[in-house]
Amino acid sequence: MKPVLILKTGSTYPILRQHYGDFEDWIGRGLGERTPVRVVDALDGDPLPHPSEAAGVVISGSHAMLTDEAPWMRRLMRWLEDALGQAEAPPMLGICFGHQLLARTLGGEVDDHPLGMEVGTVALRLSPRARADALLGGLWDQPWAQMMHRQSVLVAPPGVEVLASNGHDSCQAFRYDNRVWGCQFHPEFSADVTRAYLQAQRGHVLTDQRVDDALPKVRECHQASSILMHFAERAVPAAA
Repeated sequence: MKPVLILKTGSTYPILRQHYGDFEDWIGRGLGERTPVRVVDALDGDPLPHPSEAAGVVISGSHAMLTDEAPWMRRLMRWLEDALGQAEAPPMLGICFGHQLLARTLGGEVDDHPLGMEVGTVALRLSPRARADALLGGLWDQPWAQMMHRQSVLVAPPGVEVLASNGHDSCQAFRYDNRVWGCQFHPEFSADVTRAYLQAQRGHVLTDQRVDDALPKVRECHQASSILMHFAERAVPAAA
């Protein structure tokens, strides 16, 4: 079976990595143990394979900001443009930074959110079309997810269907051409990882009050986490 390609665009904090692993580990667990994966570190300049070599592509989150327009980001966007232009392109899923990268590649606008960071377990508002979506349909009955981001898709790309929003972001998730999805939230985050992120940013990125307000609201988001398994089932049916 072709593997699902995990495009790694950064790493978590060292203290979190020591206890929980890194982004690719969390994504791999979410995809399921029967799903073959191949990790390519786009940030460190690993060669990017031809899209035809992958059953699907998951683009990870990152502590980097898309507006920095680093050379590795431009290189990855060129790869995505090429992949999206192919008739037999594999399905894709972008998470947080990956969501923003896909949106920017498709012509959307990404920047710092004027309301600042969105963190912790938050509620989503799903569009009617999300109910029947192959990935987000399960969120209809449990519409909350883990968040940790400063930048957002401020203007959705032309031609996409926005599947989720809330009071903070007008584009929390989108679908393009029935084979490309972006989600601003983190389906790979457990409640423990979210709590650890909040604590790691205490007094640095977030005030003590912001962390103390968010921590009691953190809970597991099993339906949001299932998005990764649903993606694997779509990309690698034999591994389902």
